[in-house]
Amino acid sequence: MKLLLDTHVHTLASGHAYSTLAEYIDEAKKKGLELIAQTDHGPAMPGGPHAFHIGNQRVLPNEMDGIRVLKGVEVNIIDFKGRLDLEERYMKNLEFVLASLHDVCIYPGSRDENTRALIGAMKNKYVDAIGHSGNPAFPIHIEAFVKAAKEHDIMIEINNSSFGKSRAGSRSNCEEIAKLAKIHGVKMIAGSDAHIRYDLGVFNYAAEVFERLEIPEELIMNTSKEKLLNHLRSHGKRV
Repeated sequence: MKLLLDTHVHTLASGHAYSTLAEYIDEAKKKGLELIAQTDHGPAMPGGPHAFHIGNQRVLPNEMDGIRVLKGVEVNIIDFKGRLDLEERYMKNLEFVLASLHDVCIYPGSRDENTRALIGAMKNKYVDAIGHSGNPAFPIHIEAFVKAAKEHDIMIEINNSSFGKSRAGSRSNCEEIAKLAKIHGVKMIAGSDAHIRYDLGVFNYAAEVFERLEIPEELIMNTSKEKLLNHLRSHGKRV
């Protein structure tokens, strides 16, 4: 199984990443990727871009040097109701919205509170996926989270970086999330969470989990550009 898409990519605009969009395009070509999503952090992230920067992605072409580029964002969940740090007027024009919890934007709560925050974010009609939900700093009720993803047809990201450089201790949670997502038929998508071009399309840990748990290919959204685009269209995205 080949993973051809990377929907979690941070450029210099995120404030703590080290590559430009043009450098990612070049890397995507080298690695044979078909699509990347530009998902710089929302404005609540310290050092992150202003909302105007995120909104101005309309100037970007849909395709650059043969690589489909989704105009997107990684919004920050900023309260336990699932409120996000980007206004609707910006999100409605984006092609891909990833929502995540970050401890510099919201202090980790109880298991109930963290779960409620993620499910609240899923109810936002512009959210397409939940990022790095296996983070042990934000414990959740995993089955309730997975069932809510199924109800709202939200993709669950298996974040490759969480197995290595980021969010230590995520592995067992990510594996449990993937197991339950398989049981409940929830769509999953691997994300590199690249903050430098060399990590683009690196899915070694996520791919191993997919293979070992025998996740059906129809539940893995990285295998086909059209599979992902059709899913986004079904949610009203103008892709």
